[in-house]
Amino acid sequence: MGTEFSVEGQRVTVGGAARSGIAAAELLAAKGALVTVNDARSSVPERDRLESLGIRVAAGGNDPALFRGADLIVLSPGVPVEATFLDEARRAGIPIIGELELASRWLRGRVIAITGTKGKSTTTTLTGRMLDAAGFRTRVAGNIGTPLSAHVIDSTADTLHVVEASSFQLETIERFHPWIAAVLNLSPDHLDRHPTEAAYAAAKARIFENQDRADWAVVNADDVGARRLAAGSVARRRWYGFDGVAEGVTVMGGTVVERGPDGDVPLLPTSSVRVSGRHILSDVLAATAISRLAGASPSAIADAVRGFTGLEHAMELAGDAGGVRFINDSKATNIASARRSIEAVDRGLVVILGGRFKGGDFRELRDPLRGRADGVVAIGEARPLIVDALGDLLPVREAGSMADAVHTAWTMARPGGTVVLAPACSSFDMFVDYAERGRRFKEEVARLARSGPASGEP
Repeated sequence: MGTEFSVEGQRVTVGGAARSGIAAAELLAAKGALVTVNDARSSVPERDRLESLGIRVAAGGNDPALFRGADLIVLSPGVPVEATFLDEARRAGIPIIGELELASRWLRGRVIAITGTKGKSTTTTLTGRMLDAAGFRTRVAGNIGTPLSAHVIDSTADTLHVVEASSFQLETIERFHPWIAAVLNLSPDHLDRHPTEAAYAAAKARIFENQDRADWAVVNADDVGARRLAAGSVARRRWYGFDGVAEGVTVMGGTVVERGPDGDVPLLPTSSVRVSGRHILSDVLAATAISRLAGASPSAIADAVRGFTGLEHAMELAGDAGGVRFINDSKATNIASARRSIEAVDRGLVVILGGRFKGGDFRELRDPLRGRADGVVAIGEARPLIVDALGDLLPVREAGSMADAVHTAWTMARPGGTVVLAPACSSFDMFVDYAERGRRFKEEVARLARSGPASGEP
């Protein structure tokens, strides 16, 4: 995107010392800034490494003075832009941007950005694999795990940066300009952070904000929320979906095809998709639409799909115990994602739901649960909400630990049935993050398969 932006000699405060904040601080220091990293935690594990780079670390609280004395403020996604300790800096007119925005100002290659309430990580990973298979110099970054700042130094003019962009990252952009911007879907989420559903949607819509008529907006034709977000975009459209796609990527007779004015181009059989669920196939369509715009051949796309067995914690097969299959979908952290997980199993289902509630309505799960589920196990702070929303529909049992939840779900399931961890909530009441929650689930499934139920957590 350019290299004219400079922080040489400027005082920059980075809010948050998680992965994005650390990567931003290291990049800023390499670009000659005088960097301070602030974190509310009393201990920052990376302190020694940061200080060895000349970066000051201020931990144990959020002092407004650290921000009002800066020339630039860079926020990690986990730090709300409305935080009160930023009030004085805002009044002083100090620029406040996010890590995604910061990194994009120094990128030399083009950006492909992907957002949506659900399916972002799978679509981003698949897109990266398809473009790799097609021979492009590809870097995958953003909300998926590796901060975009970590790829700035090796960014070249021919690099394609495939970026998973969250609402938290998009709400702090200014110039961020994707060549291809994809919106997969939209449903209520993160209402513990965004004040309203409209504010959440507005943050997502910013992915199109700096595009022009030479750019592309890839939009899910099946999702009314995605169509609404893209309505104001000036970029060219590329549609994908199962229904009503006259021009774009869709499914016809068991084949993924690209429909265009010159006819239909077969790309791959749907049987090549090795991960179950209609929602996964939708993500394949999205990645295919993006990759075709970028120039990937049908053979490269097919090869990438055939080699994809899914992401950890996303409809991941966790094992079998006593004829009951266990699936780890710990990444299903909102109601819409949990619904997709439930709909991926036809019958004999037991769902483990719960955690720290982020907004939405558990009653939206009643229709997909009806007729396919034998019961629900409720965990975490959201247990009373789950019981209230679903308890009159099917058996709902409460569990105080992951070990109890796995055992209870196993006893509720029939031989040949399936237990799915699809929490529809964040993990922060019981675990560090969704990954720890998923790993604990898999550990308990393995324990159960080996030796029967445990009496408590390990």
